Amino acid sequence: MFWPIPMYSPLLVSAVLALVAPWAGRRMPPRAGACAMVCAATVAAGTWLTELAILAFTAVAQVPLVAAQGPWSVRVLAAEDPVNRDVAAVCAGAVLVGAVSLTVASWRRGRALVDAWRECRHIVAGGDLAVVDDPMPTAFAVLGMPGRVVVSSGMLRLLDGPERQALLAHERAHLRYRHHVFSLVLHLAAVVNPLLRPLERTGAFAVERWADEAAGVVVGDRRVVARAIARAALASSRFRQAALAATGGPVPQRVQALLAPPLRSPTGVTAAFAALMVACCASLAVTAHDTERLFEAAMHAHAVAMRLRAH
Repeated sequence: MFWPIPMYSPLLVSAVLALVAPWAGRRMPPRAGACAMVCAATVAAGTWLTELAILAFTAVAQVPLVAAQGPWSVRVLAAEDPVNRDVAAVCAGAVLVGAVSLTVASWRRGRALVDAWRECRHIVAGGDLAVVDDPMPTAFAVLGMPGRVVVSSGMLRLLDGPERQALLAHERAHLRYRHHVFSLVLHLAAVVNPLLRPLERTGAFAVERWADEAAGVVVGDRRVVARAIARAALASSRFRQAALAATGGPVPQRVQALLAPPLRSPTGVTAAFAALMVACCASLAVTAHDTERLFEAAMHAHAVAMRLRAH
């Protein structure tokens, strides 16, 4: 007999991970927090989608045409299957919706990155820096081969020398550490599992804070970075346009974090967070093993039936 509770445990554990991860991420240093959020998003979303597919397949496998490809006994599978048919149908629908949403979101994000690159590739650049003659204060990083930092003349006039250096260091950190990939993974994970939307926001904030701290190392003064971010954000709000990257995320919290001492990663939080991710993977492995045993029993019953018929 295959008990139903272990079959649903990966969904429960992944939901707990989705709820705990933002809390843990806010207590880690930015770089560690961003990496942890991406790992948690990947594990939680992967566990969620895989578990839904497993639950759905236990019902789909009972369709005679599908069972014939196994081959396995539909009678034994139906008798031992711990998943309710209605639940399995809902899971199948969720997997279909998730797959379609993931495809659409991937296309949109990919197209947005390509469009941004196409719009900026003709801008004359000195190295990785391109300056556009525009009074609106904007600055952003464009992923590419190579990547490019685009900044407006209005933004350069707004900031003094050290602040300009801090702003450019922030944008270059986005390119150096491939933060576009972090943002993409977080977004796609939240598309697959809506419970991960708070985690996506926390991860996006950690990515911006990571770039802030990297800029602080370059200029040697975190207060200069805080001042540059605050002035750029204030000017952008006056123009009713949010500049990308440097003024992204909750600016007051970023400024406050830069004015405070750097965070140190609490060992207990990190260990508990890692244990929860391991538990998520382990619960999925147990479910997969139980499902494998279920189908092995059904296949054995089918083989026995075939031998009896042959005799």
